[in-house]
Amino acid sequence: MGSSRGPCSVLLCILVGFCAFYPSSATDFTAQLFVNATKDSTTTIPDTLFGIFFEEINHAGAGGLWAELVDNRGFEAGGQATPSDIAPWFILGDETLLVLSTDRSSCFEHNKVALRMEVFCDSKGPIICPAEGVGVYNPGFWGMNIEQGMNYKLILYLRSYNPINVSASLTDSTGSQTLATVKIIASSVSNWTRMEFLFAAEATNPNSRLQLTTTQSGVIWFDQVSLMPVDTYKGRGFRNDLFKMLADIKPAFLRFPGGCFIEGNRLPNAVRWKDTIGPWEERPGHYGDVWDYWTDDGLGHLEFLQLAEDLGALPIWVFNNAISLHGEVNTSIILPFIHEILDGLEFAKGDASSTWGSVRASLGHPEPFDLRYVAIGNEECQMKSYRGNYLRFYDAIKHFYPDIQIISNCDGSSQKLDHPADMYDYHIYTDANTMFSKYHAFDYSARDGPKAFVSEYAVTKKEDAGTGSLLAALAEAGFLLGLERNSDIVEMASYAPLFVNTHDRRWNPDAIVFNSAQVYGTPSYWMQQFFVESNGASLLNSTLQASSTTSVLASAIIWKNTDDAEYYLRLKFVNFGSGTVSLKITINGVKINTKSSTVTTLTSNNVLDENSFDKPAKVAPVKAPLTADVDADGKGMVVTLSQHSLTSIDVLTYPDSLYAGTS
Repeated sequence: MGSSRGPCSVLLCILVGFCAFYPSSATDFTAQLFVNATKDSTTTIPDTLFGIFFEEINHAGAGGLWAELVDNRGFEAGGQATPSDIAPWFILGDETLLVLSTDRSSCFEHNKVALRMEVFCDSKGPIICPAEGVGVYNPGFWGMNIEQGMNYKLILYLRSYNPINVSASLTDSTGSQTLATVKIIASSVSNWTRMEFLFAAEATNPNSRLQLTTTQSGVIWFDQVSLMPVDTYKGRGFRNDLFKMLADIKPAFLRFPGGCFIEGNRLPNAVRWKDTIGPWEERPGHYGDVWDYWTDDGLGHLEFLQLAEDLGALPIWVFNNAISLHGEVNTSIILPFIHEILDGLEFAKGDASSTWGSVRASLGHPEPFDLRYVAIGNEECQMKSYRGNYLRFYDAIKHFYPDIQIISNCDGSSQKLDHPADMYDYHIYTDANTMFSKYHAFDYSARDGPKAFVSEYAVTKKEDAGTGSLLAALAEAGFLLGLERNSDIVEMASYAPLFVNTHDRRWNPDAIVFNSAQVYGTPSYWMQQFFVESNGASLLNSTLQASSTTSVLASAIIWKNTDDAEYYLRLKFVNFGSGTVSLKITINGVKINTKSSTVTTLTSNNVLDENSFDKPAKVAPVKAPLTADVDADGKGMVVTLSQHSLTSIDVLTYPDSLYAGTS
């Protein structure tokens, strides 16, 4: 990684770009920012600089973005040997009245395990069932969110040698309140039969469950029991509120599906893309042994590509390269793994007449996806077989898809790579002070050769970050200003992890926190919104000077607002210190118009403040009209930066003055 500079003096601030001052004290300071907006002093930020990284961790997909409400819908989570654990399916009623077990009688070739329910009681005797019946229930992922007036689609497969009379109900967590119910009555289901029903919820409960009950003796087999809200994003299966959180960041790219998730602790548990496409009933699912939970893989390869397209983001596919966390395949025998990835590329990019392109077309997407980037593995540079495997994959992909940009796991920020790559991966998880100082991380990186992809960054030290603090967000914002400044060598950056279900925190902190019914953004989520307009903007040279050492970082860009087609000057400031800063801003090369101009601030009373379900906006951006003192010639103003704050000022520019003057 690049070296960090020590505290800057006024004399050192002649450098082109930005300058940082730290540390700070509780006293107030004055500073000056000089912005050069002349045309020949600007550079263009890559339009891919800021995006998102989705990993199946913390139940981000299963029980999160993917709106399936039933956990372990195919009864496969307990393994292929039977009898097996069917959790979180539970018996409903006196256990002397029925037996739940599993067998391998399913009609699905890759999902042979099915639930067998044998009921001993009846409505007439000799053993009388309770009036509410007996059966099985599933609470989903720590409770199903059922909302009054909304519709939910139930699909299930069943069979029985006898006529059946089953009640399917949505109830509260105890079964005492019924929110919706349908009757499943059939006289002949000796063969596996698909049935579909629509629930219309009559009440709201965020902690609901699905029940299947009967008052009739006999044996019934169930399999592939799915419950989905009808109202998902464009009917694609994405939970609306979580999708909106992603869309609001306006990500330039989507890196998926991991992370360590794609590797597996052991190779048999690595992600296999072919197992995640096709009808959901036929997907075998798999146990994600790194983050220790089962996923039915409803959110699969096609869904990730579709998600990227719906977000207007470029997909970045991270694939397993025959290496897991605790195992690796010798380079001499990885050809089948290479073929699998080439098939995956054809699935995404091939025309509808190609072998795998035709499969994609048959699944409802005849046009190829705009897949331009792949990452060969994740955090495996130190593994014995990585370079050998990497080169085999690299050569094969470049042969068939020379336009694909390939990302190496090895960090090239401080020394050149010893193998070909279009980009190298850079991860940083650290404390707040170190993250803030990493503003300089790429100052001395080589300008020739592959560019950097900062695919994972976050402040993770517990004392600094908690479960998502203002302090962490400010340190990360300082780091991102450094990435903007070095965007001639840094091509992309994304925070990690993206999502966390509060019932399964495998990692802290995270950008977006949710449960079955609620969602909020951490300060780090809101921080990212300050950078959404940076993609493709013009980066301006700026120089920061101070009367005393402070903890201030700054940047300046010109961006075009698509809503009004006007050009705005955006000034971003991170005040990492505990004192306010009076800042005089001087602008050369563009005249500013403060009408319709705004200031947005992210701060709070305590630097360790966090958001919560009770106070989701405790630390959130506050936008207001700009009230700065503006010079008469429209080339300068004075603003005050609050302590421990991230501030963004958007100032309308006069069209005829844009890039006026000389450098």
